[in-house]
Amino acid sequence: MNGLALFLYGVFAITAFGWRTWLQWRRTGDTGLRMHAKPGTIQWWAKLAFVAALLAGVAAPIAGLVGLDPIDILDSSGLQVLGTILAVAGIALTVAAQWQMGASWRIGVDPTERTGLVTGGVFGWVRNPIFTAMLITAVGFALIVGNVVAVIGLVALIVALEVQVRAVEEPYLTATHGPDYRSYAACAGRFIPGIGRLRPQ
Repeated sequence: MNGLALFLYGVFAITAFGWRTWLQWRRTGDTGLRMHAKPGTIQWWAKLAFVAALLAGVAAPIAGLVGLDPIDILDSSGLQVLGTILAVAGIALTVAAQWQMGASWRIGVDPTERTGLVTGGVFGWVRNPIFTAMLITAVGFALIVGNVVAVIGLVALIVALEVQVRAVEEPYLTATHGPDYRSYAACAGRFIPGIGRLRPQ
């Protein structure tokens, strides 16, 4: 199963990052990558945790292939099957959500930039469906591999996304779109429909 996890992780990386970056550049002449962050800032720490999660996603199945055993509670063929279903579904949902974001798709935030506020499709229910899909994918990988590296990677991703969304993206979108974003955020959940809605002002 570690080999399958490594293969699926490669598919995830190619589709969610490589293909989407290429598509954005092909459509707009801009890759959409906004990875620069001043060291020590909240955005920098969020990016560091995200990179750690990505590295753990590769390291976990490799560690399993070379002999690192899964945690006892996760050492179950049923959980591995569930993890495979979640990983495949998460990859598909990531691609679909990225597609719906259109030209406004970005990785990272440039505070001087103004992009369109996307509220249609799946964004009508959840403000961060790409991150939700990534979390589903990461849970799937953690269940497939089941070792401590996979669990650490999942925790790092949760921390990275929570910090990125709450401390970086939401303040940016509020400052950029003002009442439009606050009204939207009062209706759509943060990661799950109905949960994490912001109070209207």
